[in-house]
Amino acid sequence: MKFTKMHGAGNDYVYVNCFSEQVENPADVAIKVSNRNFGIGSDGLILIMPSEKADVRMRMFNSDGSESEMCGNGIRCVAKYAYDHGIVNKKEITAETGAGILTLQLFTDCSNKVEKVRVNMGKPRLTRGEIPMTGPADARVVNEPLNILHTTFTITCASMGNPHCVIFVDDVENFQVEKYGPLIENHELFPRRTNVEFVQIISRSEVRQRTWERGAGETLACGTGASAVCVAGALNGLTEKKILNHLSGGDLELEWAEDGFLYMTGPAVEVFSGEIAI
Repeated sequence: MKFTKMHGAGNDYVYVNCFSEQVENPADVAIKVSNRNFGIGSDGLILIMPSEKADVRMRMFNSDGSESEMCGNGIRCVAKYAYDHGIVNKKEITAETGAGILTLQLFTDCSNKVEKVRVNMGKPRLTRGEIPMTGPADARVVNEPLNILHTTFTITCASMGNPHCVIFVDDVENFQVEKYGPLIENHELFPRRTNVEFVQIISRSEVRQRTWERGAGETLACGTGASAVCVAGALNGLTEKKILNHLSGGDLELEWAEDGFLYMTGPAVEVFSGEIAI
């Protein structure tokens, strides 16, 4: 199988061009290629596929083999691959995902290679039924208590096509993400599990985020998570609707615009290509 390793702000995936390759068992392949000791090493597998509804289609599998609806960092890399490798030849494209069809604006360097992508992430989904969470389907979860191991957190939840639970903390660098992340991910509140963002407010326009990603553990970045953080900060009156988010692997620019859509801008980097026996 031919593949390309790419990352968006350190959130790295193995990408396969399914315009020319065929992947029979993507869940099993994801587990194999993601292994950082015995595989290629990544947070998961992303398939770049033909679409009847958009310019390209993305399917994303976590390192444990589970399929996720969307990946904000991953979709920027899909856009970069599609343009740089000649699948598309325009700088505004559409991509079909499990969270719907998204529009992406591409920014190129002096060599006409994509270096940054702005993604319309869609409108955040804020009710328990949409996220999904247990409880009244039409209710929002903003600054609500959640007890974990004798510690009470306040959570704000949203879906950006996949579920997110945002928790604001005083010192994110020293926070025990690996202790609390999996407990919240698998909490009975979340029937499809959840991604968890631990966030420190720097100013009304700047935050620092660490992410426990559903099915992958702590990752260096999460684009849908950063989008959910922008929404959660605004809903709680802690930040403006336009912020700079410092993630472990790099920075993302987020804007919850007046039209109700969430826009994310960030880097997309191709690392290397190769072949692996699957």
